[in-house]
Amino acid sequence: MISDLEVLERFPSTLIDHDSKDFYRGLLEKELLMSKCQDCGNWQAQLRSLCAECWSTNVQPTAVAGTGTVHLLIYLHQGPSLPGVSYEDGYPVAAIELDEQVGLRFVSTIIGYDKVTLKVGSRVELDWITRDGNPFPVFRPVEN
Repeated sequence: MISDLEVLERFPSTLIDHDSKDFYRGLLEKELLMSKCQDCGNWQAQLRSLCAECWSTNVQPTAVAGTGTVHLLIYLHQGPSLPGVSYEDGYPVAAIELDEQVGLRFVSTIIGYDKVTLKVGSRVELDWITRDGNPFPVFRPVEN
């Protein structure tokens, strides 16, 4: 298991707290973790120690399947310079509604897409790229 110290060392410019450390540990293990209440089954995108639905403290970081639907899609034409990011043709940023629960969304980019066919409602699946030497969750369109 990856230690808390290693998580902090691998993400030196990120503010990591007790609740979020498991999210970043999950990234290093190529797992996208969300909070799941063990009492009522409610999912939350951010790792929290309290369920927003039933207020239970019986909440666990749980890996999502990584499949979902594009809920919101924009193309950025300017932004910070990052390796592998080009704004020339627009850089896609999407809110993906994950299959685990209506309203459970994660924002990332999409790779391996056709700009003509990628749209709100497109089915996608989790994939990984490397950014700043660490695994980074992205999504890729799947054939319907």
